[in-house]
Amino acid sequence: MAIATTKTDLELAYADCRLITRREAKNFYYAFLTLPADKRRAIYAAYSFCRYCDDCVDEENTAESKLAALARLRSELNQTFEDRPGSSVFLALADVAHRYDIPQEYFQEIVEGVESDLVKTRYNDFDELRAYCYRVASVVGLICIHIFGYKSDEAKEYAVDLGLAMQLTNITRDIKEDLGMGRIYLPQDEMARYGYSEDELRDGVQNEAFIELIRFQTERARSYFDSGIKLLPYLSRRSRACPAVLGAIYSKVLDRIEESNYNVLAGERISLSKSEKIRIMAQTWVSSVLSLPTSAN
Repeated sequence: MAIATTKTDLELAYADCRLITRREAKNFYYAFLTLPADKRRAIYAAYSFCRYCDDCVDEENTAESKLAALARLRSELNQTFEDRPGSSVFLALADVAHRYDIPQEYFQEIVEGVESDLVKTRYNDFDELRAYCYRVASVVGLICIHIFGYKSDEAKEYAVDLGLAMQLTNITRDIKEDLGMGRIYLPQDEMARYGYSEDELRDGVQNEAFIELIRFQTERARSYFDSGIKLLPYLSRRSRACPAVLGAIYSKVLDRIEESNYNVLAGERISLSKSEKIRIMAQTWVSSVLSLPTSAN
């Protein structure tokens, strides 16, 4: 795929992606700041595509119109990989995909993940949930390591696990918010195993069964973080700080969930302050750059 466009158009497209990321990215933005300029702008384009996927659904009112919007998005994506990008986001994305040799299927998986939120509101077991998390989070990690640069296919396994860890953290933290949209990401068989019902969840019951259920979710997320952090030595010294910062920020969210005694149904959504994120970014950047050997360029 070759990109036929003017330098000015492309620079403007990247500038749009930077603005979108700065406005919307929250936790991710602090991690992205640690990257070299060329990789940072590529990540901005990848993030903007993910944001575009979410927005094209959120702007529609009915399930039918949302699915139609995703069909149009798929068409835009196909056109982009045929060297016919439309909007600025897709113009930048086309350049990034070409420059870093990112497969189209990764972006298609993200669209499928967004679509699954429209048609699926319950997950029978963790295998089903893992497939969802792979599409909406792990594939993003695979896109990122193409941009970061890696020398061994083992890096893919760890990138997948880091994405799973982050998405499982989101799911655990956002149980109340997701319930308000009619979605329950907690596996149904695990709820049954711990003796906790949907009726109790809707009523905000935080009994011992709920605590044990959420403790299990956090421990599983921790195990994926333990695997995902093994990604870092496979990346260049200049790139590894980005996933390291993301891992540290999301791990801290897990800490907060545990410190609250798994109280994710009452009160405000568990989050970190801007100053906490900046402190984590600075500390993690230094340790990731200084303490690990380089395994990629």
